[in-house]
Amino acid sequence: MNKSPDAMLQRLLQESSLLSSSQSIDLLLLNNMLERHYGLSGQVERLGSEKGYTFRLKADANKYLVKVSPSDEPEPVTALQIAAMRYLHDAAHALPIQRIKPTLDGRDSVPIDLGDGSSRILSVFCFVEGVLWEQIDANDEKLTKLGGMLGQVNNALRLFEHRAAARSLVYDIGHFHHWAGLIEYTPDHGRRLLAQQAFKIFEEVVLPRLPSLEKQVIHGDYAPNNVVVDPQSEVFVKAILDFGDTVHTAVIFDPANPVAHLIGRTEDHPWQDAFAFVAGYQQSRPINESELPLLPIAALARLTMLALIRHWKAERAPDQREELLASAEYYWMNLERAMAVPLDDVIARFRHRAGDPSL
Repeated sequence: MNKSPDAMLQRLLQESSLLSSSQSIDLLLLNNMLERHYGLSGQVERLGSEKGYTFRLKADANKYLVKVSPSDEPEPVTALQIAAMRYLHDAAHALPIQRIKPTLDGRDSVPIDLGDGSSRILSVFCFVEGVLWEQIDANDEKLTKLGGMLGQVNNALRLFEHRAAARSLVYDIGHFHHWAGLIEYTPDHGRRLLAQQAFKIFEEVVLPRLPSLEKQVIHGDYAPNNVVVDPQSEVFVKAILDFGDTVHTAVIFDPANPVAHLIGRTEDHPWQDAFAFVAGYQQSRPINESELPLLPIAALARLTMLALIRHWKAERAPDQREELLASAEYYWMNLERAMAVPLDDVIARFRHRAGDPSL
């Protein structure tokens, strides 16, 4: 079967730089740019990234994260991500946001002229040593701290504005209803039915409310692989990474993103970790009473997205197919467990924990 996303989803994928072919970066040019604009030289090691290029740079005793924007990402979109981080550095310096390494003349990024009429944006960040949230088994206390930190970030971003923040981002949960075309990439009939159920609930409950939901710029991907933690620290959260999915959308979607990674992981209590995380979030940023019932539905939508995108990617990257499909199966299993719990019970528990976070 010749499968292809519908026109709207195709546009969202294109505008999110997920359809671009990988164009190589001349490492000699990159090293020259780093030395010329940052005064940095050393060993460059490429790291995995969904789009663009990411490198780790060892320069003397220091380490840095070097990012080169995708070839088709508009400059304002790249600037949005860096501007959000700079805003938080200046307006809420105590928050553990990964630090930007400025150029020698004080800029937060610099264009790379590729010599063919095109350019990329080069940015450098201080490398954060430590353990990722996904690498530990966080208990309720730590999950509450993780949730509380995201609430603080949302509070700090309330007044942040940027001309590119209204961009169309395919991972914005507000676009979930456009993802239905990806169901055909999933061969298992039972998984398809599960996804269709998630779409039905979202379209009936969340979609009609979208225009009236509280909105602002959010991080967009506060996920276990984007948070560095220190298990020995009272604060626990050491650094928040990767603002690549920063977007202006419904605030409720920001806690829904990490909740999607927390639900279904245990068969007996598939929502237990989510209750602790959201209780912490609510301590910092109380959720509107009328919007709270939408949170678990948005999280189920996000979890469905996590599964569907891996089937789509598996066809585009055959060399990663086995790993992607194994990951998709993990998310399908979690989605099935989470959806087995009546939504009314989940919402009631969220409300109960909001009233007394210690429960």
